[in-house]
Amino acid sequence: MAETPEPIDIIDGEDKAKRNGKTSLLDSGEDFEVLTEEDIDDDEPPPLEDTDSVNVKREKEQDENAHTDQSPDEEWLDVLGNDQLKKKVLVPGQGQGSRPQKGQNVKINLKTSLKDGTLVVEESNLSFTLGDGDVIQALDLVVQLMELGEKALIFTDAKYAYGSQGSIDPEVPSNAELTLEAELLEAIDAPDLELLSPKEKIELADQKRERGNVHYQRGDYAFAVNSYSIALQITDSSSKVDITTEEENELVDVKVKCLNNMAAAQLKLDHYDAALKSCTSALAHQHDNVKALFRMGKVLALQGEYTEAIQTLRRALKLEPSNKTIHAELSKLVKKNSEQRGAEQAMYKKMLGNPPSTGSGIQKHKVKTSWGLSWKWLFGATAVAIGGVALSVVIAARN
Repeated sequence: MAETPEPIDIIDGEDKAKRNGKTSLLDSGEDFEVLTEEDIDDDEPPPLEDTDSVNVKREKEQDENAHTDQSPDEEWLDVLGNDQLKKKVLVPGQGQGSRPQKGQNVKINLKTSLKDGTLVVEESNLSFTLGDGDVIQALDLVVQLMELGEKALIFTDAKYAYGSQGSIDPEVPSNAELTLEAELLEAIDAPDLELLSPKEKIELADQKRERGNVHYQRGDYAFAVNSYSIALQITDSSSKVDITTEEENELVDVKVKCLNNMAAAQLKLDHYDAALKSCTSALAHQHDNVKALFRMGKVLALQGEYTEAIQTLRRALKLEPSNKTIHAELSKLVKKNSEQRGAEQAMYKKMLGNPPSTGSGIQKHKVKTSWGLSWKWLFGATAVAIGGVALSVVIAARN
């Protein structure tokens, strides 16, 4: 998979300030003149205006002013609080209760444009599983905040779209900010994996694996692991539908491909233990899988297990003798292992106080000493034997 990226917290709504009230004359700040008693006329005052109509008119003017004074930024929802992913409602939906949940299958109409308004692509009835990484991150995050039937405008930084690499299909430049116009058409529960036919399982798992490959090629290794993990959940799920031997073998093939690709992504993330586990699982299903053996050899080498790594790579090379990649990796590893062993031997000799330069002299001296002792022993034995023979001759002559 494998390790899955931690979910990102999402803001569910936006607080809107509403102010209603009446302003008195003193509060209004208008200029007025203070009258003295001499200025007051004793005549009857003129009839008052209809106070109800005045109040309605005043409230209407206040509402209009409040709407006019509202900043355009207040219409946008800052989804992550970093001003890099924002959502604006164009057409309201059916209420918060109709919002889709993570793991559901959703269907949307989508129009993608560059920041300058250049149309990139327009898609109708685009279907994907929410939260599985099937689409760009901006859609995965924002669609969760949309209501059924809602049409929304989405602004996203390149970070949550196609990043520094851009995209070939659709054609998006590198580091491009995008404007998305999305309409949520449908949100339904994902199908029960146990009820899927083997063919449907294979197709679904392959879709997730291919999406993981897209993430891997873009350098989004954590997202790649997540997609491969979802594909493995599909292949490993139990089934209430009959399956043939051929279909079972196809599922195993998809599973081994996912495990191999996941091990590659885990290597990029320096998750060596997880990568080794993925390789081991792949080899448990196909013990002669060259890719699994090759990646296992690399993992073992990175963990310092050179002897075992060399044996694993030799096993892979035996299966594919013409594979130049395995040849190069094995040669590099053998050389590195030899250098390490030489360094270890030098360190041990240094620790024992036996410099490498004097070792051969000591050995030669020991050889000479042993040969000297052998000749002396042989000479002494010969002298004793000759003496014994002479003594025997003398005794025999006397007799």
